[in-house]
Amino acid sequence: MAAVEVKNLVKKYGAFEAVKGISFDVNQGEIFGLIGPNAAGKTTVLRVISTLLTINSGSVNIMDLELSKKPDEIRKFISYLPEDAGAYKNLTGRRYLMFIANFFETKNTREIVQKGIEIADLDERIDDKVDTYSKGMKRRLLVGRALMINPKLAILDEPTSGLDVINAQEIRKIIKNTARQGTTVLLSSHNMLEVEYLCDQIALISEGKIIEEGKPKALMEKYHANNIEEVFTKVVQ
Repeated sequence: MAAVEVKNLVKKYGAFEAVKGISFDVNQGEIFGLIGPNAAGKTTVLRVISTLLTINSGSVNIMDLELSKKPDEIRKFISYLPEDAGAYKNLTGRRYLMFIANFFETKNTREIVQKGIEIADLDERIDDKVDTYSKGMKRRLLVGRALMINPKLAILDEPTSGLDVINAQEIRKIIKNTARQGTTVLLSSHNMLEVEYLCDQIALISEGKIIEEGKPKALMEKYHANNIEEVFTKVVQ
C-alpha cells in the first residue's frame, strides 16, 4: 500500500505556479527522495504533505486519509523537519527533547526522550545548552526530535544541508536505520550524489514539474550515467 499518493498537485503563490500538476507515490517503508536544484518546488511539496499549506488543485492521500479532509488525523502520525529548523538555544539538548515530547505523548515521555537522545547520539553534550552546539550537533538533535516519536511518515527537508562530511554521514545512517524499523521517509535534497546511497526511489523535479522518476540505479542505467547528477543534466537538456 502507498504511504503517500500525490495526484496532479498544483500549488500557486498568487499568480506564480510553484508546483505544476505533479504526481507520485511513496510506498510504505521506503525512502523516497524529491531531488532537484534550489527553487525547484521541493520544499513547497513537503510543506503541503506536512499539512502546512493548502493546494489549489489535485489531491494528496496519506495512509489512505485524504489530506484536505483529515489534516488533524494525519498530523498525529507524521513528523516534519524543515531545512531551517531551529531549537531553543537556552535549553539543554535533553530539556529540548522533553519539551517537544510533551506535545505528543505524555504517558510515554521518558521513553520518547530516551529514543531522541539515542538518535542524536551527543553523549554527555546532551546536557549542555543548545547554543553551545556546532551546526552538525544541532542538526542531529533536530533529527532526533523528528524521529523519536516513531512517526509513520517522516518528512525531512534537506536533512544534511550545510553539514560536514562526518555529520552528513551520521544523519544518513540515522535515516537508513529509521526506515529499516518501518518508518516511511520522504526527503528532499539538492545533493544528487547522496541520494544514490539513501533513497529507494527518487523523483527529479525542476521548475515545479517532475521530469523523471525511478530507482537511482535504474535511472543511471537508462541514461548511461555514472551518477544521478549526470542523469539530471541529461534529462533537462
